[in-house]
Amino acid sequence: MTVEAAGDSAVVIMLRPQSGLGQQVKTSHLSIEPYREVREVQAAFGNIQQRTVLASGTSVITTTCTVETPDEIAVNASANFTLIQNLPDDVIQYLLPSRYCESDKMLKLATSIIKRIAPGYPQAEAIRSWIHRKVKYKYGVSNASTSAMDTARKRAGVCRDFSHLGIALCRALRIPARMVVGYLHQLDPMDLHAWYEAFVGDRWYTFDATQKRPRGNRIVIAYGRDAADVAQMSEYGPLETKSMSVWVKPAESST
Repeated sequence: MTVEAAGDSAVVIMLRPQSGLGQQVKTSHLSIEPYREVREVQAAFGNIQQRTVLASGTSVITTTCTVETPDEIAVNASANFTLIQNLPDDVIQYLLPSRYCESDKMLKLATSIIKRIAPGYPQAEAIRSWIHRKVKYKYGVSNASTSAMDTARKRAGVCRDFSHLGIALCRALRIPARMVVGYLHQLDPMDLHAWYEAFVGDRWYTFDATQKRPRGNRIVIAYGRDAADVAQMSEYGPLETKSMSVWVKPAESST
C-alpha cells in the first residue's frame, strides 16, 4: 500500500492476521518505508492493530504472512438455532443493530426470504443464497456510507455491501452475525475481501454471498459488527492512499 501524507499523520493499521478458529499463522510481518516505529496492540473484537505516525511524503506499507487454513469451510445444515439465553456473553453484541446493519428495520424482508425454512443454519444459508441470486455484484453503485438498507433497495453492490445485508438479515431473525475481512485465494479480481459469519449450532460458520458455493482458503484479518470496526487503515491526518496491490498464493509455490 502506497500512501501520501501532507504532514505527519497518525494511523491505526489492521492488516495482520492472528491464529484462531480455522487458521494457524506461521509467519506474519509488517514493514513501513521509510521506517517508522510501530506499536502493536490487541484491540476490540480480538483484532491486532498497529499504531504509528507516518511522516510527511510517501510511505510504503507492506505486510506478508504465511497461514495454514483449510481448503474447505465448515458446512452443517443440521446446526440448530442457538437460544438467546444460551449464547456466550461475547456473542450477544452481534444481535444488535449497528451503523451499517439496520437489522431492526429488516424483519419483514428476512421473514419473506426464509418462509418455512428451519431455524439455524438453513435460514442463514437461505439468506446467503437469496443475496447471491438477487443482488448484483457491481462497482460504483455504493460508497463508504452505503448501509444494508441501501443495498436491499438498490440490489447491487460489492463484497462489503453483500456482507452488511447478510448480517442485518441474520440479526433480524435473532441469529448473531459478524463482519469478517481478510484474504481469499483465487478471488477475482484479487483484493482484500469481506464476508460474514453467523452463530448457529453453538459456533460461528462462514457465509459469503459473493460466491456460488462454499470456498475455503480464507485468511481472516479482523472481525467486527460491520465495516466501521474492520478498516484496514484509519488515518487521523492529511493522508491519501495512492495505490494498493494484494496477492494470495499457495505456500508451496512461494519464492
